[in-house]
Amino acid sequence: MTATSLPMLQTYPQPINLDRERLAGAIDALVSCSEACTACADACLSEKDIAGLAKCIRTNMDCADICAATARVLSRHTGYDANISRALLDACVMACASCADECERHAEAHEHCRICAESCRECEAACRDLLTTMSS
Repeated sequence: MTATSLPMLQTYPQPINLDRERLAGAIDALVSCSEACTACADACLSEKDIAGLAKCIRTNMDCADICAATARVLSRHTGYDANISRALLDACVMACASCADECERHAEAHEHCRICAESCRECEAACRDLLTTMSS
């Protein structure tokens, strides 16, 4: 994945207490995951057995919202609060794992679920990676 957030982070005039490349990678993974989850939820709504996909749709929508909010917060550094960022990243790890698990249950029948699960796993890994670099 190409870090498209990096050029913007490199223009930030003050020091950032995080590795800018890892931060950019996490932001990009979060945005990508949010989009994949939104598209997967919509595709699930177009399937014949919507009732059988209700949990998947709900999990997709929750994960999309959590990832989008986290990407926005991580993109702001003026008055940065590491505790808030850590809490959001922890929530993303949980949401992405849960969404990936649910999408994997439907992956054989629905390609959009397979793609979404993959995006969620990548985002989960990027969030975990960024968390490991954050000081307590």
